[in-house]
Amino acid sequence: MNGYRAPTQSLARRRKPLPRFAPPWSFTMFHALARLALRRAALQGARLLVLATLASPVMAAAPLPPALQNELDRAVIAYESGQLPAAQKAFEALARRGVAAAQYNLAVMHLQGEVPKPDRTRARGLLQQAAEGGFVTAQFMLAQALENGELGPRDLALAHRWYEVAAEAGSTEAQLAMGTGHYLGRGLPKDAARAVHWFREAAKGGDVGAMYLLASMYEQGDGVERDLRLARYWYGVAAQNGDRAAPGKLREIDVLLGSQPS
Repeated sequence: MNGYRAPTQSLARRRKPLPRFAPPWSFTMFHALARLALRRAALQGARLLVLATLASPVMAAAPLPPALQNELDRAVIAYESGQLPAAQKAFEALARRGVAAAQYNLAVMHLQGEVPKPDRTRARGLLQQAAEGGFVTAQFMLAQALENGELGPRDLALAHRWYEVAAEAGSTEAQLAMGTGHYLGRGLPKDAARAVHWFREAAKGGDVGAMYLLASMYEQGDGVERDLRLARYWYGVAAQNGDRAAPGKLREIDVLLGSQPS
């Protein structure tokens, strides 16, 4: 929304095992999903607080009135200055008034043990409030927690409902999760066409892993009509954005395209 700054990162994700794969999936798709799992695991090291003071439309709820925004800014400054009790007090006051960013930040402070009596149940309640208030980072984080059983019993169905809410709001990580869920049939009906839809949305949003996955599905004709030219396009975009495996796939596709009759 106008006047909002993008937060740096959502709560870092817990490590998860690589998914298991079964024929007739192509090696390319196996490789792409395995790399995706490794990438997500790499982001899960230490928990990071998104001090969401001013967030982009993708990450935040509706813009705040100036007075509340100023309070939130001051709370963030207190946190960044190491004044954790003052930050907690300010976030709590704002959370009681329904400020989703404050609810989210307070939840993460509980999860990071940065309050005198950390409470995971309280953290989940705050996270739920922030998600229901339209804070997309909270929606994605809640979905991950439900998928991984981090804040209570594992609930894949509910996790994917929140992934979908966040995905519809533009979260590329949630779009990737939706695509993966549909591709694997994990928590969602197995549906390659829906996987293509969500991988395409994430790719258009700039996610390099999704670009590679989408290219692979075009290459194999998996969930979409086989189209080597579109496969080449998305491998090319992935390569331009730093994917290390994509240049090799480009060369393979060029050979295939060169062998086709004009």
